[in-house]
Formats: sequence, structure tokens, C-alpha cells
Amino acid sequence: MASKPKRAALYVRVSTDGQTVDNQRLALEAVCEQRGWQMVQVYADNGISGGKGRNQRPGLDALLKNASRGRFDVVMAWALDRLGRSLLDLLDTLAELEAAGVALVLHEQAIDTTTPAGRMFFQITGAFAEFERAMIRSRVRAGLDRAKARGVRLGRPKTGAKVEAAIRARLAAGEGVKKVAKAVGVGNGTVSRIKAAMAA
Repeated sequence: MASKPKRAALYVRVSTDGQTVDNQRLALEAVCEQRGWQMVQVYADNGISGGKGRNQRPGLDALLKNASRGRFDVVMAWALDRLGRSLLDLLDTLAELEAAGVALVLHEQAIDTTTPAGRMFFQITGAFAEFERAMIRSRVRAGLDRAKARGVRLGRPKTGAKVEAAIRARLAAGEGVKKVAKAVGVGNGTVSRIKAAMAA
């Protein structure tokens, strides 16, 4: 019995309104046809920079949501920079596709995760992603340590005794959290914390 053809989604993107996604789409459709895959949908971001995150790229956002819903088996894009230019965003996109069990084909780089060599590419990018996250954590810790060594106080500034007394008095008089916060000039969270301490 013949296996079902793979369902493919195409992702195309251009950075400016003066460009067109047609060339990318036509080339990917031809590859899809060559392989006997069924093209199910084209996701496009027109005039949107690859440096923008997923939340500013509706085409990519819809693609990733539908990948997790199992709408297709493989994503095809013209090149890696069509998916993104920020390393972290790119690695997150690749990780999300891998988690959804969706393969990736990048035409220009000849990367195809439906093959063993392509799957190795996914594993390598995953290792790079973990390394990048570890480096960020390390830099953040080092920055905090330097700040502490210089005597910089970290965290939110403490509420002064007079302000806290005013908050307590207003809360005791039955005023609401938002009203007290506005009157005294502090955040709702500060008033809520003092209210919880009073209740305890």
C-alpha cells in the first residue's frame, strides 16, 4: 500500500513592500511537486524584516500555531534568513517545529530534515540554542555580581516608613487597594503586599 504524500506548508517573506514573494513561492511549489508532496498552505509575511520577532510576523505566527496542530508534515522556505535573522528567534522557531514533529526544508542551503543529515542539523542547532541560553544566564549572573560588588541595591526600592503608615491608615479606614495606591503614589502590588501583611 502506497504511503500518503507528505503535507507541505510554504513560508515566504520579503523585507520591503517593493519586493514580491512570487519567486520564492514558485520555486518552492516546483520542489514540492518534484517530491510528490501535497502543498496545503502558503504562509507569507510581506514587507516585514526578518529581524522582527514572531509576534510581529503574522504569517510565521500562524505557521507555528498550525504546526503544533498537526496541519502539515513539513515546512518549506527559500532560505534560513527567510525564517529569521536573530539567532535566538531562529533557534526558537526550529525548536518549535521539531517539538511539533514537523520537518524543515531550506531550498537555498539544501537543508532537509526529512533525511538523517538534516535531522543532525536540528540536533546541532538545539545544542547551539542550549549553549546560547547558558551564555545569557552566565552574563546576567556576572552582571548582577558586578553590581553587588559596586554596592548597587538590587530589586525594588523599599517603601518609606511614612508612606507605609499612610497606606496602613487608609486600608484600615476601608479604602480599596487601587484607591490607596493612586492617592499615595505607589503601585497596586505594594499596597496589596502591605494589606496581606496586615491581614496576617
